[in-house]
Amino acid sequence: MALNIKPLSDRVLIEPVAAETKTASGIFIPDTAKEKPQKGTVVAVGNGTKEHEMTVKIGDTVLYGKYAGTELKLEGKDYLIMREDDILAII
Repeated sequence: MALNIKPLSDRVLIEPVAAETKTASGIFIPDTAKEKPQKGTVVAVGNGTKEHEMTVKIGDTVLYGKYAGTELKLEGKDYLIMREDDILAII
């Protein structure tokens, strides 16, 4: 199912990975103590600008800052929209 959204200029739409629910030793983590994910999959990419050519593409797994982007909910799923400059690395 394709999303009906197209980011503008140098923005990227990312679907964050699910937060860990259990530690390596088997302890369950409550919702209030979960860390914000800093890893996700690119689901939509803008066209870039004259000064900034886009380097990420749809399907890339990326790392981003803990407080990067703006959270939004589309079709019942959580996403982040951010500038490509907020992405730290492609995995």
